[in-house]
Amino acid sequence: MRFVYVLASWVLFGAVWPLLWLMRKTRDGWRQRLGFLRPEEIPPGDGPLVWLHGASAGDLLALSPMIRKLRQRSPGTRVLLSTITNTGILMARERLRGDVDGAIYAPWDLLGSTRRAVQALKPKVLVLEYTEIWPNLIHAAKAHGAQVVLTNGRFGERRLGQYRALFALIGNPLRELAALLMRDESEAERALKLGAPAGRVQVTGNTKFDALIPPADGGDLAELRQALALPETARVLMAGSTHEGEEPLILEAYVSLLQAYPDLRLVIAPRYLERAERVAALVRERGLSVGLRSRPGEVQARVMILDTIGELARAYRLATLVFVGGSFTTRGGQNILEPAAQGRPVLFGPHMENFRDSVTALLGRGGIQVKDAQQLAKVVGELLSRPDQLQSLGSMAKAAVAQLAGASDRNVDQLCRLLEA
Repeated sequence: MRFVYVLASWVLFGAVWPLLWLMRKTRDGWRQRLGFLRPEEIPPGDGPLVWLHGASAGDLLALSPMIRKLRQRSPGTRVLLSTITNTGILMARERLRGDVDGAIYAPWDLLGSTRRAVQALKPKVLVLEYTEIWPNLIHAAKAHGAQVVLTNGRFGERRLGQYRALFALIGNPLRELAALLMRDESEAERALKLGAPAGRVQVTGNTKFDALIPPADGGDLAELRQALALPETARVLMAGSTHEGEEPLILEAYVSLLQAYPDLRLVIAPRYLERAERVAALVRERGLSVGLRSRPGEVQARVMILDTIGELARAYRLATLVFVGGSFTTRGGQNILEPAAQGRPVLFGPHMENFRDSVTALLGRGGIQVKDAQQLAKVVGELLSRPDQLQSLGSMAKAAVAQLAGASDRNVDQLCRLLEA
């Protein structure tokens, strides 16, 4: 059955590779994506190698506390990160460079690409995150003696039928995993329904709860405030991790709020930085002044675009309240816990399917779900008129997040057990 997947992956790749080559975000790192690694790209040393894979910058950030704890528990272990996106590579090579020994673009899930990468790296443990189930990579790692682990495991309820059909056709890759460390009980139940061995499925929580950084110091915040041209006294609505189609809705809400709150500033942080210019154009179409964080000197703009990597969590500290994107579209949401950890009330739309645990943690405790732009404007306006409620909601959100920590320690326990085996 596995032959079907191997053949299908080559056929699909052959059909789409011209498009992949034309798109910068998939053209970069082409050599590594085909599994060809230079000697200097392989972490040096004799210690066992743990290869951790996360699809994007946010996914790598969720792994970061686990990486640091692994370093403390097993200091001789070499740590390599792989990712799919350009922003993920920048995150790994810049913000996380002190925690890892190397970072590469993940190989395409093709027979040759995965074999070459695994042969070059020789990992002792391969850690995949969320739903990054790549059958060829898993098989190649197992064939070369590596233990494969799923962390922060997630399987959407709506896609169970698709998973079952796929696994029936190509074989079940979950049976090749040494451990499935799931986010919560419902995710563990779905893993079992998909055929994962019961003895290997555990609920350890979500390491993203441990990745919520502490507040930045005053100097850092003052510098960032100046870069974003935010007056000390200004009230700030921050829209984080927004996706295509959401900015017009946010701008609609913002324009209506300006009638009652003319001093209100808006900061938009697109989920994908390459969209920053398009978002700025949307702002200009509304007749609003706009500036980009990456271009110092664009001051006194009503709307600022945060188009840099690694600053969003700190920037949330400058917000009066926060809207988190991916939730007005069918993207399934984004991380609503980051702003909550900074003590800010958090608003989000109806589509939070991928972050149900976060919604459960925050609803009624500093988190507010809104159905559309009109309700967003209404709720924001009501909260701005009640500063005492804003402060209370922010404190509740921060306390709710503090109760969720600990998954990184539990996951590292399992990794150390496999490293010692």
